[in-house]
Amino acid sequence: MKQIEKFIYTIRGQRVMLDSDLAELYGVTNKRLSEQVRRNLSRFPSDFMFECDLSELDDLRSQFAAANPLSGWNTKRRTMPMLFTESGVAMLSTVLNSERAIQVNISIIRTFIKLRSFLSMESSASNKVDELERKTNKLFKIVFERMDSYEEAVTPKLPPHRKKIGLKRDQ
Repeated sequence: MKQIEKFIYTIRGQRVMLDSDLAELYGVTNKRLSEQVRRNLSRFPSDFMFECDLSELDDLRSQFAAANPLSGWNTKRRTMPMLFTESGVAMLSTVLNSERAIQVNISIIRTFIKLRSFLSMESSASNKVDELERKTNKLFKIVFERMDSYEEAVTPKLPPHRKKIGLKRDQ
């Protein structure tokens, strides 16, 4: 599972996997995977699979631990990488009919589900912190208002024409 997590990237606000990483996991060549996808293109609408453009490729490279320059990337590939969403990865199992593809697919889907649950937990925790902050701010506001009212009640009010007590300096 940890091995699969490192192959999941975020592009266009979606968690995706690269075709080359999937090919490696499935034990097929990238050419074979691309070939099967292109033969069954109707199974891969744009929310299942898309090709990235140059700017997205740069964003994708920035998510790698050790990014190679674009020229190095281009010498290894003739086409832009295909990026598969969780649904696209699930659809790949229908295109690649091998026992390994099925097992890898199950692991990948479980990883996506685990990441989604972590995201949900993070969002829930964030909401709880925000709610706690709002309640705390409201409580502090009440405390400070009461302190101000007590300060007014405790502070002695001096008559305006009262003589000051103490020694006078000669000037």
